[in-house]
Amino acid sequence: MQKGNALVVGATGITGGNLAQYLAASGWTVYGLSRRPAKTAGVIPVSADLLDADATKTALDGLAITHVFYCTWTARDSEEENEKANGAMMNNLFAALDPSRLKHTSLVTGTKQYLGSFHDYGSGKVETPFRESAERVPGPNFYYTLEDIMRDVAERYGIAWNVHRPHTVIGYAPGNAMNMGTTIAVYASICRETGRAFTFPGSQEQWNFLTDMTEALLLARQMEWAALAPGAENEAFNTVNGDVFRWRRMWTEIGEYFGLEVADCPETPQPLETQMEGIEDTWREIASKYDLVESDVNEIASWWHTDGDLARTQECVNDINKTRDYGFTEHRETRAAFFDLFDRLAAEKIIPPLHGASS
Repeated sequence: MQKGNALVVGATGITGGNLAQYLAASGWTVYGLSRRPAKTAGVIPVSADLLDADATKTALDGLAITHVFYCTWTARDSEEENEKANGAMMNNLFAALDPSRLKHTSLVTGTKQYLGSFHDYGSGKVETPFRESAERVPGPNFYYTLEDIMRDVAERYGIAWNVHRPHTVIGYAPGNAMNMGTTIAVYASICRETGRAFTFPGSQEQWNFLTDMTEALLLARQMEWAALAPGAENEAFNTVNGDVFRWRRMWTEIGEYFGLEVADCPETPQPLETQMEGIEDTWREIASKYDLVESDVNEIASWWHTDGDLARTQECVNDINKTRDYGFTEHRETRAAFFDLFDRLAAEKIIPPLHGASS
């Protein structure tokens, strides 16, 4: 059964890419919008820079979109600039679409809803577990800007909406470097090839606190569910795998999966950006040795992005009772999500073979 005409905005990212493929396999007509669309089976590419209003309108002209899934953002030097740029992108998108055809719009934000913006991260004092009903953290936050614009458009034209708030998203996303799972896999591969100890880069708090994560495919399933389920419309939902863990155990298990010596967590953070300084030539040698598909380590790993997650000094656990009460009960073991990703990265020759590592 054809479920609708979906526009996935940000279709080459970890969230949008996995969502576009999932919807295409689930009976949707899927248009994947990005500045540089990738060739993805079942996804119709749409090329546009959302900061260019005229180009966006031209690219979307005549498309009978019924459902919008907004999975993109752009970074600027301040949060005020983030608000301005990201707000312009969403406004340009909705101005280019025919509102009479739209039935539903979804927005992916995240736990900066509770923690504060990139530029004031950790300023939020929301008690864990984070609940969707928590008040907004004071100060500028482009997540709030996007949500306000979307809800205003939805109310104006009678369109249903949902907001999805994942924690750190992991999943297979070639060409997207801001992926903790891939970054850790690249770091572990370098440690194994060079004999380095597998050293946790973050804070003692993250090492010891409980935390959670979100697999991209689970997020895709929740987004489709919310777009179609009667009674789920016009709500915000946290989106995490459904389990919790401590990095002190997970890091050890990941190290064992790669056959590595796992170092004790240092008293002070050892950022990957510092540990991996000047590692480009080493990765080129590893890529040549194993005939990997990418020899530029900076195209597949984002040290600063993973450092930001693991250096937090605040506990981050998300409450998912609301989504369960509304009827979405799927879950995913985070440990298995990591290991499945590592296996695929090795199979696709993004990282070296795992040499018989098993779960």
